[in-house]
Amino acid sequence: MHQDPGYLKRILVVDDHPVVRFGIRQLIGAESDLQICAEADCCKSGLELVGEFKPDVLLADLSLLESSGLSLIRELHQSTPDVQVLVLSMHDEMHFAERVLRAGARGYIMKQAAITELVHAVRVILSGRIYVSEKITQMLLGRIGGARHSVAGSLGALSDRELEVFELIGLGKSTAAIARHLTVSIKTIETYRANIKSKLNVKDARDLVRYATSWSEHF
Repeated sequence: MHQDPGYLKRILVVDDHPVVRFGIRQLIGAESDLQICAEADCCKSGLELVGEFKPDVLLADLSLLESSGLSLIRELHQSTPDVQVLVLSMHDEMHFAERVLRAGARGYIMKQAAITELVHAVRVILSGRIYVSEKITQMLLGRIGGARHSVAGSLGALSDRELEVFELIGLGKSTAAIARHLTVSIKTIETYRANIKSKLNVKDARDLVRYATSWSEHF
């Protein structure tokens, strides 16, 4: 018996790794009420496909070609707030889960948990709820209760934009290239770099690049 196509919930996948997209297709393809309606490898094409396919869920990585997943979430939340965003990422949830929720996403799942949890996470956000791991749930509840927590070390002190600049530094981009990418002045990026060095207690530009590169290589 064929499933009525109008009943299927549509999922748009935005990830710059073809192997990851293939794995997601395999997982979602096994579900009778879900379908992958389109795929993209960057923020720009992802936003274009949202307008074309009108998905119910956008499943996105945080590190995309020439872009940041946080930027994608913010833009989508402003332009098409009815699309539910689930972030699937290698980045440590303790660094990013709260940030993506603030940006407008409805859930965060680490790629290590995708095989067993992805479909469940999609269903949770389709039901109108928020999906995060039990670890993140307890952290957020602790904050509501007034407990004091640090977010996975010193990187938690960075603002969203500072963390984005830090990641771009780790990808080998120069100050001028980062300024062009984020459409701000070089002076603004230099200010961000100074703030990052101060918050991370990094002595100079060389140590900052080394730290950022080492961090990026883990993801």
